[in-house]
Amino acid sequence: MVTDNNESIALNQNELKRMILRLKFGGNDKLFHMKRAPIIPSVNFHLWEPCNMRCTFCFATFQDVKKQILPKGHLPKEEAIRIVRQLADFGFEKITFAGGEPTLCPWLNELILAAKSCGMTTMIVTNGTVLKPDYLEQMQSSLDWIALSMDSINPEVNILSGRAVAGKKPLDVSAYLEIVNSIKTFGFGLKINTVVHQLNYTEDLNDFISEANPSRWKVLQTLLVEGQNNLKVAPFLINDFQFQDFLNRHGKQKSLVPESNEVLKGSYVMVDPAGRFFTNTSESHTYSQPILEAGIESAYYEMHYSNDRFKKRGGFYDWGIVDNGAKG
Repeated sequence: MVTDNNESIALNQNELKRMILRLKFGGNDKLFHMKRAPIIPSVNFHLWEPCNMRCTFCFATFQDVKKQILPKGHLPKEEAIRIVRQLADFGFEKITFAGGEPTLCPWLNELILAAKSCGMTTMIVTNGTVLKPDYLEQMQSSLDWIALSMDSINPEVNILSGRAVAGKKPLDVSAYLEIVNSIKTFGFGLKINTVVHQLNYTEDLNDFISEANPSRWKVLQTLLVEGQNNLKVAPFLINDFQFQDFLNRHGKQKSLVPESNEVLKGSYVMVDPAGRFFTNTSESHTYSQPILEAGIESAYYEMHYSNDRFKKRGGFYDWGIVDNGAKG
């Protein structure tokens, strides 16, 4: 078959596989879908490439996406909302909006509202710099959880690692605690995400975590990803023994959820700023076809996400019940 401009249209490999499977099952869609692994119920939508910090170790810079596909680093609002609704229709129960820095997106609240109206539990991952009381108040009816990215309470360490606004203005411990208190005051569930690297793996965060009292404290090992951070991350990489040293020091924290590089790979369902599923099972990001072009089922099953790895890293928890750890 040819188009009007005589360009050939070829079936992509994924669709061809689907046709072969359907023929194998006699055209029986029910049998076909039974052979599919159930989807991981949680998805991270990295909707926004721009960020106001300069974290040197960041493994989600999406410069490849920006250079090759999206000069602005994000989809138009209408397309992003369509993706959110398709993710909900496909069966995802929880959606985490990430970046870049998602709070820089002018229509983030509309995306959260779309997800919440479809019945999903909603979360954002943020560096906290935009979380002023008026902003949090706007999100109160539609946002369930806030994951605060916090690697160190030492401003000098944060400047050296780039965990600072424009790489120059870090948050100190009082600023982080103020953000934490605001999150709890407005009733959001609190998570804290910490990337352990060469400059902070000897740090003791017990006092801060005890006072912040998050429902979950996710501790991740610095990860090298080709095309994302490979040109800058080498001085920040740590080995497994150094990572374990940090974990041992904080073993009394009941909220601690460790994620080594081995556990991290292939255990997250992620959507990039261009609206494609992607995975980090190799040393670089692997992308699916665009969801809005190929269809969400085809795009999802291209990635071969691991349900076992998702379970192993503690991906299943009672995210529908928000306990913000507020005192009193």
